[in-house]
Amino acid sequence: MELGVGMFGDVHYDAGGKVQPAGERLRELIEEIKLMDEVGLDFYGIGEHHRPDYAVSTPEIILAAAASVTKNIKLGSAVSVLSSSDPVRLYQSFATVDHISNGRAELTAGRGSFIESFPLFGQDLKDYDDLFEEKLDLLVKINKENPITWKGKFRPALNKQEVLPRAVNNHLNIWVAVGGTPESVVRAAKHGLPVIFAIIGGNPAQFKPLFDYYKEVYKHYGHDMNKFQVGVHMHSFFGADSEQTAADYYPLYSAQMNRVGSSRGWPPYQKQQYDLGRTKNGHLIIGDANESVEKILQIHEMFGLTRFSAHMDVGGPSHASLMKSIEIFGTKIAPAVRKAISK
Repeated sequence: MELGVGMFGDVHYDAGGKVQPAGERLRELIEEIKLMDEVGLDFYGIGEHHRPDYAVSTPEIILAAAASVTKNIKLGSAVSVLSSSDPVRLYQSFATVDHISNGRAELTAGRGSFIESFPLFGQDLKDYDDLFEEKLDLLVKINKENPITWKGKFRPALNKQEVLPRAVNNHLNIWVAVGGTPESVVRAAKHGLPVIFAIIGGNPAQFKPLFDYYKEVYKHYGHDMNKFQVGVHMHSFFGADSEQTAADYYPLYSAQMNRVGSSRGWPPYQKQQYDLGRTKNGHLIIGDANESVEKILQIHEMFGLTRFSAHMDVGGPSHASLMKSIEIFGTKIAPAVRKAISK
């Protein structure tokens, strides 16, 4: 199982509500990714957002910068909002990162958890599902064919058009991020694409039927089970002392839940929700190394994972605390998980 980190590039808010400058957070991100590579983590993913509480709107630029200071870690998006992007340009951008990084680039396509990109790039929300379906079809076709001939509803047709540069080995690793809908699972399985499930609430066991369904549909379409990959993305944060880590992180985490919730009509986030999420059957992996190893192994056994992504910067923790969390993940948690799985 691959172990890595997902981030959204959350900016830090100080006690007075002052927002960290985006440039400062971006420079911190590069240092954090460099450390992930040094401690032996397998992959890094950065999300695309168009909101003031996140510093990153173009993952591929961050990944290109990170490629120059890393050697082994895979570099991808988490996610790229495919519905409001041009699949041709997106492929070209990630193929370019693939060359800069010597074949380490990945693209994770998703519909996005926010809608700001739709009006920003001239898309209509009523086409939410159709946009993603058509653009995923085109992206997969670009990855397989060159030159390409294609015609759809939302983008001008392509007629024997070359899409350049081509990714290293003429293949770009493309994942699909899904929330909790069977339709999303079918769409990814039909194309034979690996899936990463965002488990950011409730009991992870509730997702088991979707995992099983994805595997069933993947087999149904005749894809090679030796290439079957499935992962989870879960809110995580690691420290030396479990209870102290949880106590220190709660104000940051709850503040971000409330920032997001205010635009969605959610009630204020409660400490009880946080504590329940940290229990054995909860969706949060926040604590010390031993506790986190146990929970990651539990999730691995439950779903048969090939990838675990720790979403580590929810709420904008300080750079110093993120560096410590990354160090613990890479030097203590990852080796213990790998050892347990290899037995």
